[in-house]
Amino acid sequence: MRAGLAGLLERFGHTVVAAVGDADALMAAVRTHRPDLVITDVRMPPGYTNEGLHAAVELRTADPGTAVLVLSQYAATAYAAELLVPTCRAGVGYLLKDRVGEISDFADAVTRVAAGETVIDPDVVRQLLARQRVTDPLDRLTPREREVLGQMAEGRSNPSIARVLGISDAAVAKHIGNIFMKLDLPAEDGHRRVLAVLTYLRR
Repeated sequence: MRAGLAGLLERFGHTVVAAVGDADALMAAVRTHRPDLVITDVRMPPGYTNEGLHAAVELRTADPGTAVLVLSQYAATAYAAELLVPTCRAGVGYLLKDRVGEISDFADAVTRVAAGETVIDPDVVRQLLARQRVTDPLDRLTPREREVLGQMAEGRSNPSIARVLGISDAAVAKHIGNIFMKLDLPAEDGHRRVLAVLTYLRR
């Protein structure tokens, strides 16, 4: 898959500076090449558990300017939440491996993450929407506000959310303002959008 992914990225017009097989080699390659975007699997040698995810979190913590896209075999919401914990200015993404086969969508995700956006696999978002808790702070949100927050969790911009939901940009901005207020996210916090998504992913 690594070779196929490298070839696919080159077809998109990207330059692949390294293609490595374990987390240690990944960290070394990032230090050497300083890439604009790192793409890694959740599972890597030697243990094939979550070495790639931990490397991605470490990269985001050590260098907030490095964009990271993590691929996973399964829609594990805990992995997505852990990946988003370091609040960085760089883009971050969590996609299922099956999404790579959807060429245009995957190409768009790569571009968006490299450009600084947050992209979460729709299947992960659907799992989160299906989970309910009595004490969930998201219970304060209206159905429309939940839809808007779900789109935010996929990394969509306000105009993109407006197009998907068929509402105006002003309506999106109003819903997002309500979300921030209902989730008790103060206006002085510059990371309210990320914090709102984290609240959503931790359900």
